Amino acid sequence: MKVFFILVFALVSFGSIKADEGQKDQGDIRAQTGGAQTLEDILARQRGEEVDYEFRKNAIGQNNSEASSRIPLGTMGLVSDAEIFRQLRYNKANINVSSKSAASEVLVQDSGMSWLQFRKGPLQNNGALALIGIIGLLAFFYLIRGRIPVEGGFSGITIERFKPIERFAHWLLASSFILLGLTGLLTLFGRTLLIPYIGHEAFSSLAVGSKWIHNNVSWAFMLSLILVFFFWIVHNIPSKLDIKWILKGGGIFSSHSHPSARKFNAGQKVIFWVVIILGASVSASGISLLFPFEYPMFAATFAKLNAFGISTLLGLDSLPTNLLPHEEMQLAQVWHTIVAFVMMVVIIAHIYIGSIGMVGAYDAMGSGQVDVNWAKQHHDIWEEEISIETSKKKSKSTESITPAE
Repeated sequence: MKVFFILVFALVSFGSIKADEGQKDQGDIRAQTGGAQTLEDILARQRGEEVDYEFRKNAIGQNNSEASSRIPLGTMGLVSDAEIFRQLRYNKANINVSSKSAASEVLVQDSGMSWLQFRKGPLQNNGALALIGIIGLLAFFYLIRGRIPVEGGFSGITIERFKPIERFAHWLLASSFILLGLTGLLTLFGRTLLIPYIGHEAFSSLAVGSKWIHNNVSWAFMLSLILVFFFWIVHNIPSKLDIKWILKGGGIFSSHSHPSARKFNAGQKVIFWVVIILGASVSASGISLLFPFEYPMFAATFAKLNAFGISTLLGLDSLPTNLLPHEEMQLAQVWHTIVAFVMMVVIIAHIYIGSIGMVGAYDAMGSGQVDVNWAKQHHDIWEEEISIETSKKKSKSTESITPAE
């Protein structure tokens, strides 16, 4: 046993010594080659292993240094094309440009590849899964629950639910959002899904037109967002009544249990605040994309997160606050897309409930008039308030009429 433990100890020690020698050899080789990658780096990459190329950021040679031939395979200063490229890549080169436009001296933007890989991978895949998932879930719910009926049937008596100006703001918001969603999806998925079928030239024309629509319709979306906010903010302040509505599931899972609600129930309030908050966020990132050099948003946001210690609470390192305009645009595009996907998921559910999911719901935004029995079933407190208000108006009208002499 003693001999066995001695042999094990010897093997472990030998392995540690060899590993240390290997790391030392790697450092020596890089020192001799001016920081270039080694054969072991290349073989590790071919084996599919993770290779840390952080050392390249320091392998940029010396500005204005003379070429040296005293060290075999040594650094050649600015004579080495690889070192010049790395200086350009990591924004360390001394560059003089005749154009004085923003970021004109940035010739190689290193973070572009990581942005492209995220856009082509997790962003597209998870976004598509979210949209397909919500559509599948709603289809399953429809098969199980069917349409939510008006329990007492239509009475034939209607009351005004939304004024024309309110419906105008709603439909302006809805139509602009649908156009923005479709053109945004075309921009994100078009190269992958359409080019194989319609070709590059046809897709190019489609993409240019889509971009024009997206950029210009965005202003209609922002205008309608402001209108909707001021029209309905007073009706969407959370209250204790919303907790009861949520605990009963809004009555959508039962045919005989509809919780009380005012003009907007808890579900509609959630949709309202999601649209307002995320709509404002997606608008801000959209403006940053339209005017990237004038309105960068992430460097300032990261600085505030660092100052309040939020990044530390989330377990993150200090967020970067010195971002190139290109990096600002990439972050804005990623954030813009993520927020848009969340909004699309919520709005698809809203469209379902407001159309095929609930009998009589579309009339609220279609004609603006809803049946009294529908109002009593889904918004009983609001319907009662409207009835009392209508009765008072009739009483005043009757009192103002004097008999003819």
